[in-house]
Amino acid sequence: MYEQISHSLLNEILDELRPEIRRQNIRHFYTRLGANFFGIHSLFHHLYGQREDFKAQTVRLVEVMAQGYILRSAELEERDMAREKDHNWFLSQEWVGMALYTDGFAGNLQGVRGRLGYLQELGINLVHLMPILQCPAGASDGGYAVSDFRRVDARLGTLDDVSILAGEMRERGMLLALDVVLNHTSDEHEWAQKARQGDAKYQDYYYSFKDRHVPDMFEQTLPEVFPENAPGNFTWDEAMGRWVMTVFNSYQWDLNYSNPAVFIEMLDITLFWANLGADIIRLDAVAFLWKKIGSTCQNEREAHLILQLLKDCCQVSAPGVLFIAEAIVAPVEVIKYFGEDAVMAKECEIAYNATYMALLWDAIATQSAKLLRQGLRSLPDKLDRATWLNYVRCHDDIGLGFDDADIHRVGYDPLAHRRFLIDYFTGVYDESPARGQPFGRNLKTGDARISGSLASLAGLETAMERNDEAQIEQAIARILLLHSMILSFGGIPLIYYGDEIGTLNDCSFLQDENKAGDNRWMHRPRINWDKAELRYRRGSVEQRLFDGLKKMIAVRKEIPAFADFNNRELLEVENPHLFAFLRTRPDNINQAVLVVGNFSAKPQYLNPDNLGNRRGLFHFSQITDLCSGESPSLFKEQLVIPPFQFYWLSDRRAGGLF
Repeated sequence: MYEQISHSLLNEILDELRPEIRRQNIRHFYTRLGANFFGIHSLFHHLYGQREDFKAQTVRLVEVMAQGYILRSAELEERDMAREKDHNWFLSQEWVGMALYTDGFAGNLQGVRGRLGYLQELGINLVHLMPILQCPAGASDGGYAVSDFRRVDARLGTLDDVSILAGEMRERGMLLALDVVLNHTSDEHEWAQKARQGDAKYQDYYYSFKDRHVPDMFEQTLPEVFPENAPGNFTWDEAMGRWVMTVFNSYQWDLNYSNPAVFIEMLDITLFWANLGADIIRLDAVAFLWKKIGSTCQNEREAHLILQLLKDCCQVSAPGVLFIAEAIVAPVEVIKYFGEDAVMAKECEIAYNATYMALLWDAIATQSAKLLRQGLRSLPDKLDRATWLNYVRCHDDIGLGFDDADIHRVGYDPLAHRRFLIDYFTGVYDESPARGQPFGRNLKTGDARISGSLASLAGLETAMERNDEAQIEQAIARILLLHSMILSFGGIPLIYYGDEIGTLNDCSFLQDENKAGDNRWMHRPRINWDKAELRYRRGSVEQRLFDGLKKMIAVRKEIPAFADFNNRELLEVENPHLFAFLRTRPDNINQAVLVVGNFSAKPQYLNPDNLGNRRGLFHFSQITDLCSGESPSLFKEQLVIPPFQFYWLSDRRAGGLF
């Protein structure tokens, strides 16, 4: 009955659309809208149905969706329809991504076009351009304090440059991922400026208060995101004469999603970038979207409803576009951003696997996979039509957000273990080769996160300074081991720019007053292309890393078992230094790849009995490493894994893996 009512309302709404929309021949739009309207109306009513202007806002919502569809090119509409038919297309093992800052990688967007060949040489076919939008020069938060959602930073290029880049990437079979910062704007955004001028409409786009009464109630339960640089969650704005919620930085004003006009604006912006050619939209800070007194204002149910609504609306106007949830939260929470109680992703098809990333770094520091195995056992299963974004490093710091219960289960004290990790990766621990720095240190709790490039954290910087070839080789092995884990685990691997050639910490940020207070800039480098050319010099660090990654990527793309259909099985091995799992072909579980990594500086042994009821899939005298093409060493029928090495093993008797 309720669905009949919603369809009746849809007919009323369609009658109220602007004439220029009603005149359009948009048959596919109406078909999709009819199929999705019950869900869209239900969510929109749940969030905003109590408002007097609900009907008018609903009409405006549908107009924005229709306009987004009308402006979509025929080429993109054709791609939408192809992806609707092949709806699991993004679960393929063929996708391998790279995240990069446009200016650091190639100067500007035209420069990125000129380097697409380099990316394809490595095997990259998905590129995430870190934020490219206009931001204030001295208060950008690395591009996440946006002052105009529809204008590219002039230093990087223009909207035409984005469109041309997207078109060339499509011709090359590459995907483009772009950011939409959902949670906040810069205080220099037009909306914020109008709010400062006293415009009540735009003041309602944000959370602002004339005194500290409500902010103080929020502060009782709100954690601090940047306790060192931006303590507290509210900032006094002198021009407006009000306290503004600023959870991240004082110059980033949190948007008020209890106002439907804000949601509609951000939907319009999302469709704008989809129509410029983005295949994937990375939704920033999604955990923070809904604010509620008495809570941490993270992971609230309404935040999930907003994402479901955004996904449903985009399914109507641009169904070929995927969403990435940037939610760096506890494992039990992050899994919800795919969509609870569902088989298909109802919110975001892709989510960052921050838990896996942090656990891999724990294994590097401890030379033990105990916590890695335990932490992954506690990670809930993903939905069938959803996938992880697996990464080793990114533009942000490394958080140590392990579950205390998991740390206890493997015999560590949580507080002492985190202190050890901080000491290890900042080089305080005597035996550590790592060269990182603490970030966001909380003097109240002693907690901190870690900044630093992959190469420097893995010991390459220290080894090169010492000119110690054995240590250099060991650091390279660590880097390749970490990448082998993200390339084989299940999901889309995301390599961070510069890691493919061993880029070290860049401390030149200290000379820039706008960056000097944020040591995350040490791992946001400008690529030295002369150094990159060394990938052709046999024996160089650059060549060993680049070719090692290139080989892994090429092999990954040929192995159906590495597609992401919940076809991974963690193995319980008695050796604490080893991390092992099985990947089986989605269409034939009797054909499998055994992935095993040694996180120790010493050779380790894998007993075939550790394969349990899967032992029959492998006969160790008949196995081949798919990356090297060689058979690994055996000792007394046990598999020998050299220090910091990995194997992707196939039994030659099975055949057909390729």
